[in-house]
Parts: sequence; structure tokens; C-alpha cells
Amino acid sequence: MSDYTAYKADYDRDGFVLVRNFLPPDELKDLTAQVNRYVREVVPTLPDQAAFYQDKARPETLKQLQHMGNYDAFFSEYRDQPRWRALAQTLIGEAAQVSQPEWFNKPPQTEHPTPPHQDNFYFNLTPPNVASIWLALDPVDEENGCLRYSPGSHLKGIRPHNRTAVLGFSQGIADYGPEDQANEVAVHLQPGDAVVHHGEVIHRADPNRSSQRHRRAFAMVFEGVSCKIDEEGR
Repeated sequence: MSDYTAYKADYDRDGFVLVRNFLPPDELKDLTAQVNRYVREVVPTLPDQAAFYQDKARPETLKQLQHMGNYDAFFSEYRDQPRWRALAQTLIGEAAQVSQPEWFNKPPQTEHPTPPHQDNFYFNLTPPNVASIWLALDPVDEENGCLRYSPGSHLKGIRPHNRTAVLGFSQGIADYGPEDQANEVAVHLQPGDAVVHHGEVIHRADPNRSSQRHRRAFAMVFEGVSCKIDEEGR
């Protein structure tokens, strides 16, 4: 098992960190095959709240899967993978519990961007010791909608969010402007690379402007054991 302590300083400073070759080729091949099986065999049986489409009449527009462990034994067990937990706990700095696996896709020629947002606006956890590990299943670059982060934004608290019309991302930062965009870092990934981000770092993604390339990713969220729901809300 790898020692991930070398990544913690960058994570603490920037709110995100890139881990190249996080999954070795054999593990990536197996996970990709299991995801493809899930899409092929399980997705047609899912309720609407577990599978989001841009257009449900067109299966190729599938864009997001949630709560995968609730519907499939492999993904229920996969939550306990030690490699993922070791990385998350090293960066969070405490023991952590994992949420359900998720899958994200931007199909070719996707028109909708992912709005700038902070995950903890949805999670509403205090302290915000929560991290998402986002694993690339496809090559990811600016053409097909890579993630873009605002370094250090996790240290400045939650920004105001407003409702959006983007399926799967109901809220976006209300006052995100040119100065924010000028400070963004675009993260390019190869299959098997992971980017880990703090629950309060601002991130977004452009549409997938490529003609044939998907932008698929598998993710899990880890919450530190000290986290509690903020009952007072925001």
C-alpha cells in the first residue's frame, strides 16, 4: 500500500491534489469492467433518483449514477477498498467513513457545464473534514470538460449559492466571476489518475465539446469521523 503523506501539504494549501496512477492498471481494468457491467445490466432497472440522463429516451445521454452500492454487491463491497481509504484518511487527517460510490459522465457534445460549486454546500458538515476522490476512467482535458479548481478557496468558507438548471447540480455559486475564473487550475488526467478535493474547494467543469470522447469518472466521498450535520444550516 502506498504512503500518501507527500500529498498532504498540497492538499492543505490548495484544497485539491492530483495523484497520478492512483489505481494500477490491473485494478483499473477490473473497476472499469465492473462499471461497464453496472451500466449495461443494472442501470435499466434503477429508479430515477439513482440514474440521471440528459434525455432518458436516449440511453447514451446517461450522465450520473448515485448510490451504486445500494443496487449492486460489487460496489457495496468496493467502498471498503483500503487504497481509497488510506488516501482519504491521510489527507483528511483522521479516520473516515465512506459514502456511496458515484459515477459521472459528460457525453460528447454535452451542452451543459458543471456550475462552480462547493460540495459542502450540499453536505452541510461541520467541521468540513470531507474529501472526494475523483478517478478518471477516460483521458480528461479541457476539450472534454476537465475539472477546474480555485486553489485555496476551501480556506475562505462557503460562498452564496443559487439554483441552477443543470441536472445533478442544483446549486451553483451566485457571484462567481472573471476574477475567480482567472485563478482557476485546469486538471488534466489519464485513466487511473485521481484528483482529491476538499469539501469546500470551489470547482467546476466546462461542457464536453469533443465530437466522440466521453468524460467518465468514478468517485467516492469520505467524511472524517468528527463531522456532524450542521443543524443550524446556512
